[in-house]
Amino acid sequence: MSLVRLQEVAKSFGEVRAVDGVSFSIDRGEVVGFLGPNGAGKTTTMRLITRALEPDSGTIEIDGRSVDEDPAEARRRIGYLPEANPLYHDMLVGEFLTFMARLRGIDPAQAGDRIDPAVEQTGIAEVYYRPIAHLSKGYRQRVGLAQAILSEPDILILDEPTEGLDPNQRVEIRKLITRLGQDHTVLLSTHVMQEVQAVCDRLLIIHQGKIIADGGVSSLLAGGESGTRVVVEIDAQPGTLRKALEELPSVSRIQEAADGGVRPRFVVLGTEGSDPRPDIFALARDRDWTLWEMRTQQADLEQFFRDLTESDS
Repeated sequence: MSLVRLQEVAKSFGEVRAVDGVSFSIDRGEVVGFLGPNGAGKTTTMRLITRALEPDSGTIEIDGRSVDEDPAEARRRIGYLPEANPLYHDMLVGEFLTFMARLRGIDPAQAGDRIDPAVEQTGIAEVYYRPIAHLSKGYRQRVGLAQAILSEPDILILDEPTEGLDPNQRVEIRKLITRLGQDHTVLLSTHVMQEVQAVCDRLLIIHQGKIIADGGVSSLLAGGESGTRVVVEIDAQPGTLRKALEELPSVSRIQEAADGGVRPRFVVLGTEGSDPRPDIFALARDRDWTLWEMRTQQADLEQFFRDLTESDS
């Protein structure tokens, strides 16, 4: 049985359909990357799972039980770090964690048993007695992660946990998320593709409120949701060549290659399930154009994301 399951979940704000019939499930032990352009519905979906928002329709289950049956228990089983990390800057780190333990309904006599492991896992022992206002952004994110795991949740929901951090801090938080993923199920929203490839087992992509990709990162890149990607270099007039390529039935999109030289060089994306190379070869032969290069190109995660989310823009 899946730990988290969403079925046809929808949420609107006025005329805006922020989440539109979203369905997916997350199994225990998975670390899932949740990607989407700004305004795609990522944060709204996360807030629906955490019960910060109520869905207009659809069901959300934790361990096969609707969160509507016992919202308090559902919240206890979820650790949440919002994008805007809600910290009380005038508190010491220890005071803040004690306060959050009380808000979570943890027995004061057991609070230390929950706080100590959270402090150790997130590496904040050395700042435990410091005011939060005096901490670096990286340590503040660690404190936010510590409060998220106080209740020993089944799933951690992290919304842009490395936003605003410098490269070194990003690496440290990424390592921390990897360690937390050994003991928790994690749903991670981020714009940083390297983080997804570094820490996630699986990828969900949401666009215009709908899930448009779901699968293992490597398998999605290997198979993709589109046709073969081909780099071509042909000795012809650029405008004429581009127009001719666009008219091929096996071609869905063309873009200029980043490493272009003297001759026109394009990246050609085939239509779904198609390989445009035979058509390109025939085109060059029929037009008597010299074909200098034609090779397939493996899309990286960033390009895969752009292919999916720009196609309907």
